[in-house]
Amino acid sequence: MKLKIPNEEIRERQKKFTDNLKEMNVESVILFNTTDIFYLTNFMFRPSERPIAFFIDDSNKTHLFVPRMEYSHAENYAVIDYIHEYIEYPGETHPMEILKMYLIEYKFTEKTVGYDSLGYSSQKGYKGPLLTEIMDFKDIVNIKGMVEKQRYIKSNNEIELIKESARWGNLAHTLLVEYSEIGKREMEIEGRASFEASQIIYKTLGADYKPYGNPPHAFYRGQIGKHSFFPHSQNQNAMLKKGFNVVSQAACDVWGYKSELERTMFIGEASKEQEKYFNHMLQAQEIAFDSIKPGIEASVIEKNVQRYFKENNLEPLVRHHTGHNIGLLNHEAPFFDIGDDTLLEPGMIFSVEPGLYVEDIGAFRHSDTILITETGMELITYYPRDFESLII
Repeated sequence: MKLKIPNEEIRERQKKFTDNLKEMNVESVILFNTTDIFYLTNFMFRPSERPIAFFIDDSNKTHLFVPRMEYSHAENYAVIDYIHEYIEYPGETHPMEILKMYLIEYKFTEKTVGYDSLGYSSQKGYKGPLLTEIMDFKDIVNIKGMVEKQRYIKSNNEIELIKESARWGNLAHTLLVEYSEIGKREMEIEGRASFEASQIIYKTLGADYKPYGNPPHAFYRGQIGKHSFFPHSQNQNAMLKKGFNVVSQAACDVWGYKSELERTMFIGEASKEQEKYFNHMLQAQEIAFDSIKPGIEASVIEKNVQRYFKENNLEPLVRHHTGHNIGLLNHEAPFFDIGDDTLLEPGMIFSVEPGLYVEDIGAFRHSDTILITETGMELITYYPRDFESLII
């Protein structure tokens, strides 16, 4: 397989997007969302204080608006009709004023314009006006989330990239376990496993491999011993001790696409109480797997899992929903959540990760990446899930 999305698929995405806009009577569109711009143009860039925008005019021609430092980058990689540049931010003339000139040139003031945001946003020192503060439109329509919805169902190429991601995440996780020893600290273990996995992928796939994100990596993220009680902890450089339960994570970006693998494991030994909570978590994940099929609402998966937790008096130990879509971002809509009634369709890819969090003991959470098929689901991640296999 080729480890990329071909240009013809990018053009197909653009056409599908513009067809959807026509159904809404939207004549032109402007987007600022980084992920959506990559999805629609194949231009992966590092967001900064410098605004970047993507727009489509009323003749369906595609445009990128970039700072000069990104112009050659866009020329070489973007599947685009026109590229427009400005010198720098904040510059003598603010970039939004320059963008305004291009939008007027392409008659945006005379059209019904779709937008995902009325202006650029960044945490890196950017300040600037909203488009509606500096120009007028015939009509504007908020289409935020429209491209994300188009991303719900993955193409065959996307599915293969995510499966490739899972293979290398599995390797990184295997190495993480191999180097996890009593008395070792998490930074040492993670660094060694991730570095070695990265070396192997480069030797195996060569120059064809472009992560557009992070190469293979595996880590604990501070979820070691009692501290694993915090679901989204941060690295504590904690030391592994006998009897600790730990929650591991492993992933790998391939052309920007991600998978998710997490395991609850035990250092040296586990108590009967740890085994009890582990088995409840594992059973909840099995219930989710058995529930997943096309044509049902995403909320059904969560309801079935929560019913099991309620029947076993485990509700106070629950901290989050059962899973989420995954693709170019590690968390995407839709969600296995009581409040999400999106119909499941073949080609959607989700994490499945019901968890229990026990104070003074820690976390119990597996996460697996799954593909919804015509009849049910397919496991994409495949590291062992059973209790005996997960005692390090």
